[in-house]
Amino acid sequence: MVSEAEGRAQGPGAGGPGRRSLAPDLARGFMLLFIALVNAGFFLTGPDAVRDLADRLVVFVQLTLVTGRAVPLFALLFGYGAVMIARRVRASGGGWVQTRILLRRRGWVLLALGGVHGVLLLPVDILGAYGLALLVFVGLVRARDVTLWWTAGVLAAVSAAVHAASVPADGGGGAAVPSLVEPSFAAATVERFHEWTLYTPVTMLLVAMPVIAVGIWAGHRRLLEEPAAHRPLLRAAAGWGLGVGVLSGLPDALATAGAFAAGPRLDGALAVLHDLGGWAGGIGWAAVLALFAARWERGSTTAAPAERAPRIARTAVTAVAAVGERSLSCYLWQSLVFTAVFAPYGLGLGASLGAAGAAAVAVGTWLASVAAAEALRRAGRRGPAEVLVRRLVRPREPLVQPC
Repeated sequence: MVSEAEGRAQGPGAGGPGRRSLAPDLARGFMLLFIALVNAGFFLTGPDAVRDLADRLVVFVQLTLVTGRAVPLFALLFGYGAVMIARRVRASGGGWVQTRILLRRRGWVLLALGGVHGVLLLPVDILGAYGLALLVFVGLVRARDVTLWWTAGVLAAVSAAVHAASVPADGGGGAAVPSLVEPSFAAATVERFHEWTLYTPVTMLLVAMPVIAVGIWAGHRRLLEEPAAHRPLLRAAAGWGLGVGVLSGLPDALATAGAFAAGPRLDGALAVLHDLGGWAGGIGWAAVLALFAARWERGSTTAAPAERAPRIARTAVTAVAAVGERSLSCYLWQSLVFTAVFAPYGLGLGASLGAAGAAAVAVGTWLASVAAAEALRRAGRRGPAEVLVRRLVRPREPLVQPC
């Protein structure tokens, strides 16, 4: 997740100084729907979340297109945003020292905010992982292409090896995360602390970092700020990325939806294949949304297609981009709603709902965030979490002193 300021485009493809680039905001806003679907499913603790045809259809679609694809996309956007921050510091006269100070300050703030979020609400928090990545790998922001690709490749290979080695002979899994079944908030908080401290470094290193490196590489080339100038590359990334993502997720989706019976060992192997394909799927979704943004933004200089689009379509695109501009606030909002709805010390629906019911809650929560974000946009206001991060990250004194 990046702040509002990180969406400011500086290049010619952005339509001028100070104007936000549509692609990053649209990608974040749309992918928060995917995050909602995945996290709502995470809160389910009943013995069987797949009970009827509706549940099977939801599980099939999510495992094919959604689950394991949104977090890599956000990781890519996070790496991209770090490059945009560095570019703004250079534009204001700063150098690498000032850039590193600002990025590390941001990393500490995200790590702390992620810790609070993970311990109080959602142990599979992604803010802490991104903040930790910024603290440990800040040097990659100015790394050469070969270094970025070697980093992504080596970490992806390590992650694949760890995933393959983690498949138990009996299939394992199936049990709910301990914090989700604790009857009291206090006991669940203790469990979440242990879960978050384990999840955060593992997610940072084995899930997020390979794609963050790719996002930094993409940021150096302004792929999302100037998507119209990179259509051939984006089309290839969309086709190959989504293709690999779908093909790698399809066997696990079919097995989980009950299309065929997989033994415990095969079931674990299919889950690993599904997860490893998430990197390609996330990159593919980013490319698809960038291409859509490039086509849509042509309406700023011509009458097609944005100006010819129905008013409801224009409103929808603007509102979803507003969610992306306030992605941190909307992400935290989701966790608040899901805790209240699913947790045993809330409404307790996590023990009774199936996959389709959880998806309905997720979609409703996301739509509420779309309405709220659009209202804030029309009022000219940032999200509350964005305001907090801005205040904590912004230096009390200018990083670059006037001569």
